[in-house]
Amino acid sequence: MAGWRGYGDAGDAEDAKDAGARGGTDGAGLQQRALQESQSVGMGRQLPCNGLGMEDLTKRQRKTPGSGHRPDFELRMARTPEDLLRAQRLRYEVFVQELGADGPLVDHAAGLERDEFDPFFDHLLLIDRAREGAPVVGVYRVMRDDQAAACGRFYSEGEYDLAPLKQSGRRLLELGRSCVHRDYRGGTAMRRLWNGLADYVLGHEIEILFGVASFHGTDIGALKLPLAYLYHHHLAPPALRVRVLDEVYQPMDLLAAGEIDPRAALRAVPPLIQAYLRLGGFVGDGAFIDRAFNTTDVCLIMDTEAMSQRHKAQYIRERSRGR
Repeated sequence: MAGWRGYGDAGDAEDAKDAGARGGTDGAGLQQRALQESQSVGMGRQLPCNGLGMEDLTKRQRKTPGSGHRPDFELRMARTPEDLLRAQRLRYEVFVQELGADGPLVDHAAGLERDEFDPFFDHLLLIDRAREGAPVVGVYRVMRDDQAAACGRFYSEGEYDLAPLKQSGRRLLELGRSCVHRDYRGGTAMRRLWNGLADYVLGHEIEILFGVASFHGTDIGALKLPLAYLYHHHLAPPALRVRVLDEVYQPMDLLAAGEIDPRAALRAVPPLIQAYLRLGGFVGDGAFIDRAFNTTDVCLIMDTEAMSQRHKAQYIRERSRGR
C-alpha cells in the first residue's frame, strides 16, 4: 500500500483532460481548482476521487447523486479512537470491498482498513449530519515531518527514497488514504475535504506536499505511454527528485520522448494527476508496482512556493467569504 491515494469519481475527468491537453502549469500550488477539475484516481492511495477552486463551496449545496438527499456536512479532524475507527470503516468499504485491496492489519471481521501508521497521522473527516448516525462519508490522512520523526519514517518510504525532500529543510506533508463514500461522489464532498486540507496546509505552514499517486493495474506494458509522458515532461527537479527504492525500481522512460503522443498520453493519466500537473506538480523517478492494491504508483510532489500570487489572493478571498 502507498500514501497519497483517494477514491471518488471521474465526474470532472473530461475537464481535467482538456485542461491538461492544453498544456501549461499555472503554478497554483494546492488549489481548489485541482479538485474541481478532477475527482478520480489520484494522490495518496486515492483511487477513482480527488484543490482549492474558486467557487463559494460553503454556501453552495448540491444534492447527493442519485437521490434527493441534501447533506449537512461537518468537516473536522478525528478526536477520539472511535473517530479513527469510523474512518477505517469507510476506507474498508472503498479500498477493500470496492477495489479488492488487502494488508496485514486489515480486519475483515470488523470491516476496518488500517495499518501501523494510522496512530501517527492526523485524520480529516467529512461527516454528514443529515443522515442517521452522522456517518463519516469522506476521509483524508496527513502526516507532517514532525509526526514522521515520531513514527520513525514516512509511509511512502516503503517505496521511495525521500532523502531529497527530507534534506531540503522545508516543512513536509505526506497525504494519503483519501476516499469518499460512493453516494457522495460527483458532488461537493471531495471539495469540502480539500478546503479542510488547504486550511491545514496554511495553518501548519507546509511548504511541500507529496504522496503516492496511483494508476489502476500492474501491467506496465499497458501503462508505458502515460508513464513515459510523465517522465519526459513532468520529472521533478533534481533538488526534489525522489526515487523508487533500488530493489523495486520500475523505469518510467519506456518510450523515447519523440514516440509520445501527448494527447493520447494525457487521456491515460488519472484526472487528479492531470490537475496537479497543471498546478505545477511533478513526479519522482521510477514507478512502484503495488500488487497488494493492484496499482502502479508514482510519487507526486507539490511545492507550495509555486503557487502564484493571483491564486493565493483568490484562495484567501474565497476562504474569508466562506467563514
